[in-house]
Formats: sequence, C-alpha cells, structure tokens
Amino acid sequence: MDLDDGVAAKVAAVRRFSRIYTRRIGVLQDGLLGTDLSLAEGRLLFELAQRPDTAAKSLAADLGLDAGYLSRLLRGFERRGLIERRPDPADGRQSLLILTAAGRDLYTVIDDRSRAEVAALLHQLPPDGQNRLVQALDQAGALLGDHRPGPTHVLRPHRPGDMGWIIHRQALLYAGEYGWDERFEGLVASICAQFIENFDHRRERCWVAERNGAIVGSIFLVRDRDEVAKLRLLYVEPAARGLGLGRHLVAECLAFATAAGYRRISLWTNSVLHSARRIYEQAGFRLVREEPHQSFGKALVGQYWERAL
Repeated sequence: MDLDDGVAAKVAAVRRFSRIYTRRIGVLQDGLLGTDLSLAEGRLLFELAQRPDTAAKSLAADLGLDAGYLSRLLRGFERRGLIERRPDPADGRQSLLILTAAGRDLYTVIDDRSRAEVAALLHQLPPDGQNRLVQALDQAGALLGDHRPGPTHVLRPHRPGDMGWIIHRQALLYAGEYGWDERFEGLVASICAQFIENFDHRRERCWVAERNGAIVGSIFLVRDRDEVAKLRLLYVEPAARGLGLGRHLVAECLAFATAAGYRRISLWTNSVLHSARRIYEQAGFRLVREEPHQSFGKALVGQYWERAL
C-alpha cells in the first residue's frame, strides 16, 4: 500500500509505540505473567472473572473473536478444570460459563502479578509523568472507540506541588488552544502565589479534581470583599471534558461561598472561552460588563460576570 509521507509517519509512530508497549508488558514472553496461558487465554480468563454467568455468544461479540476460535479456547479451559457450563434458565439453547475455584485462583494470581508489574512500571516515572501517562492512555482509548464510562472524578483540597502543576497545565493548554503567550502563564502564577500567601481557609478554597489518580481540573474561590467572593482559574483537561466536571467545580464554589457568608460571587473571563461561559450561564451568572483588551499576545474581549448568593 502506498502512503503519503504524513500518513506513513503516523503509521510508523503507532507501530513504534506498539513495539515498546508489548515489550514492556511482557507480551513477547512464552507464558502470560509466568503462567502457561497465552495472551488470548489470559484476556478470556479476565473477562470471565468480570462477568459471571455469561454466554459464549456474548463473549465472542464483545471480544471480537471468531466463534470457532473461542470454542477451542473454552474447551481447553474445561479440560484444565478452569470453567464449567450450566444451562441458561432464560434460554435453553445456551449455556452459561462460570469460573471454577481453580479458575478463580488462577485469575487472582494473574491479576496480582499484573498489578505489581504495572505498579513497578509507574514507579519508574515521577508523579507528573505518571499523571501524563494515564491521561494519554485515556485519550488514546477514547480516540480508538472505548466509550465505556470510566471512573468518576474526585475533588480534593490543594496540597504541595499543585500550584506548579496548575500553572504549567494552564499555560500549555491556553497556548495550544488559543495561542496565548507566556504573559498568561505569568498571570496564573501571580494568582496562585497570592492565593498561597494570603490563604484564609475559612473563606477561600482551591479544589483539585482527580481521575485515575491524575489531575484533570481545578478551580479557586477567593475573597474579593467582605461580602463578595471571586471565582478564578477554572480549567478542565481535554480528556475530562464533556463529563460534567466543570459544572461540578463551579457548583462546589457556589456552595462553599454561600456557607462562608458571601452575598455575591464574581468572575472575569474572555469571550473566546465559550465552554466556560456556558457553564457560568447555566450556574446562574449574568454578564454585567465587557471591554476589549490586548493581552497574552491577542486582541480579546474581557467579560465580568456576577451572581447573587
């Protein structure tokens, strides 16, 4: 097949990653994780452990396996005492596949070894490298058609190291998506520094969102005046967009601001940030003023939004 230079380079990149990944996870070894199972058998054992009382037909469809090939694998499992078949009470033409005690024991061995190997692989990376790897794998899975719902995000307070990460990620994201220059990074750094230096835990808060142990977003609430709070620096990683995280972060801000005794909450944003503006509108903010400005290497329209509490 003839490919143009751009496509050929992309094909080579995907193949290169495939070689790296299969080598690192031990796919090229004779047995899976020190057992006598093949990779296909290991995947089949994993699926049977996740879904007790399943039929061969649904397994073949979900795994994309030829029915004849799957049948041979299952017969091998039966000969080794790893599975048993029971009649399906809902459909007498089918049998349900159930792991035996030996099958569950073998699954536990493989699962424990797999977790240990992945943990060892991640341990070779610094924490930010681990987070970047998890986010990249999430994005790759989504691009390749994995639309199953992943783990939900969790919110936590800020801790040492978070401010540097937030500055770093916002600088990269806004440069990549909007072309903003390093002066935006300076603004974010200044806001984060002021927050740390003047932090009042009774009336101010930073929420950091995590998914699979990786930071996927954050937001700040700071004191502006005695009765007025200010929402600042909302951001959500591309891999976590569309999951309601931005709305959740804003809702946490509103709830905390109300409990802290504020009567009003304000924010400043720019007209080009359409997704953020929709979140603010849905949360009850109203646009009170806007003005053009030249910032971050771009001609922008700044917007001031407010909401009563």
